[in-house]
Amino acid sequence: MPRENDSLRSIFAERATLMNVAFRMLGSIHDAEDTVQEAYTRWYALTEDDRRAIASPTAWLVRVTSRICLDHLGSAPVRRERYTGEWLPEPLPDNGVWTSSATTPDADPADRVTLDESISMSMLVLLESVTPAERVAFILHDVFKMPFAEIATVVGRTPVTCRQLAALARRHIQSNRHQAIAPDQHRNVVAAFKDACETGDFDTLIELLDPRVTVISDGGGKVRAARRPIQGAEKAARYFLGLLRKDCGQEVTEAEINGRPGLVARLDGRVVAVIATEVHGGRLTDIWMVLNPDKLRAWR
Repeated sequence: MPRENDSLRSIFAERATLMNVAFRMLGSIHDAEDTVQEAYTRWYALTEDDRRAIASPTAWLVRVTSRICLDHLGSAPVRRERYTGEWLPEPLPDNGVWTSSATTPDADPADRVTLDESISMSMLVLLESVTPAERVAFILHDVFKMPFAEIATVVGRTPVTCRQLAALARRHIQSNRHQAIAPDQHRNVVAAFKDACETGDFDTLIELLDPRVTVISDGGGKVRAARRPIQGAEKAARYFLGLLRKDCGQEVTEAEINGRPGLVARLDGRVVAVIATEVHGGRLTDIWMVLNPDKLRAWR
């Protein structure tokens, strides 16, 4: 019995790794939890002899989790059509769960940066625009360093094809993303944006917003939110002046969101909005505002 208990502890100790894989593929904590639970269900549906024959239970669980994610991503367009308004990935609080636990103590520092970067809102949004197979191949190889021979067993393609899928996703991401600026610089822009919103300083807001800034709000039909993206500095400035001024009665604080500086709005102590940001050239280029209460559970 002690040996069986040790095996159970070892299997469930991998849950953090599986959650890290599933969240990066799905952009949803709830869906990631369901996926990991299903992977464990399939593990315990095996006979004891079958489980003993598996050389690496962790690798097996990662492959099964990834296959479930691939199936989930394939049906995502249908679910998104039923979603009210714009859909955004879930915002994550900065508690270290989604980065350090996904890597090993002797991991290369460059790999840790990749893990951090892979949960940024900008990366998760970009990953929504590649095919499910490209997304799975890219995440498993570029983020979690899985060999293409193993990825082939997940995606159901040859290793050469999986290499091509990851390369397609990589090229798309590299051609559509901004190079991240230093955290302090990013934080200074967000702080200035917050102050300008609270004081109603329209001119400063215009200076802080890129002329082609895009604002996307996700209310999920649960709360009021802009149904379509807001584009352009002037429209965005007026939108936030009506939303984040001090006289609106809510408290706005700075916070790390998906590893990047952003803002959190609270009303009567309850988180009602999480605002992720992207900065390039000293100006805000993208603002993602999550208002759907179902996506704010991690902030309670």
